[in-house]
Amino acid sequence: MTGKRPTLMDVAEAAGVSRALVSIVMRDAPGASEATRQKVQEAARQLGYRPDSRARLLRSSRTRLLGVSFSTSHAFHAEIVDAAYAGAQARGYEIALSAVTDDRPESRAIESLLDLGCEALIMISPTLGEPELAGYAARLPVVSLLRDDVGESLDSISSDDHAGIRIAVEYLASLGHRSIAHIDGGHTISGPERRDAFRAEMTARGLEVRIIPGGPTEEDGLRAGRELLDDLPTAVIAFNDRCALGVWESFRAAGLRVPEDVSVLGYDDSQFARLSYVQLSSISQDAPLLARAAVDRAIDRLEGSTSPAHLVRTPHLVLRSTTAPVNEHQQGK
Repeated sequence: MTGKRPTLMDVAEAAGVSRALVSIVMRDAPGASEATRQKVQEAARQLGYRPDSRARLLRSSRTRLLGVSFSTSHAFHAEIVDAAYAGAQARGYEIALSAVTDDRPESRAIESLLDLGCEALIMISPTLGEPELAGYAARLPVVSLLRDDVGESLDSISSDDHAGIRIAVEYLASLGHRSIAHIDGGHTISGPERRDAFRAEMTARGLEVRIIPGGPTEEDGLRAGRELLDDLPTAVIAFNDRCALGVWESFRAAGLRVPEDVSVLGYDDSQFARLSYVQLSSISQDAPLLARAAVDRAIDRLEGSTSPAHLVRTPHLVLRSTTAPVNEHQQGK
């Protein structure tokens, strides 16, 4: 059998039964005795036979596939994908992934999922405009995850960015921080919303608004952190955890201590925040909850719900070791 994939006929010959009987066993259909099932299953195991799922899907009127597009540049997307698999499996569906990269645009990622026969799409932080998104939604259910300004023809599951920033500012202010800087996310999805929320929350408290251009990567955080060294705030709220790690590293390289000299707060509560040598305080969007909600919404649309829905979740604060109350040598700031 070396060099070619075992077939149903190979299993039938090894078990000494008909091909039709092997098919019954592999489909777990009635019509075969328990002894025959065991004999066929043992022959399949010894031959290394696995059913061809692609052929089964082609024969079926349903693929039960949910297509998920995600960006390789966002670690938080990977955590959502992990949770989406579990949510889909619990409801009898499978996940097909398609990545958006620097050389692979979102439209290509989506077309690839459509070519696979996906019955619904979950797009994590889609960047396409409303007309393009509406075009896909006219063909099949589409759920936008982490972005809610997608028009009325799509479902959306998002996290309340303003609430997340409000929680961050309220927490740091409760620790006595008055000099708080925000490293923004540039034009990244949620970047403008978090930047605007920071400005509003600081202004409402009569505090100086200090926003440093940043981005979603560690390099963005490093660059922004260096910019803060000449006039160090007592606390920093970064656009996301990767950016916060860059800020943390820029401070460490300058001989500063976190949180003794400056507190650093991230956003997303991603795997980076949980690194043992960092233990970053962060605003959690709860990736498993968001993923399950998106999967459930996609399946509900497939199984009878006809009207798109727009669900907004409230994030929460996860405290670790990178934030602390203002101390004596910071009091004058």
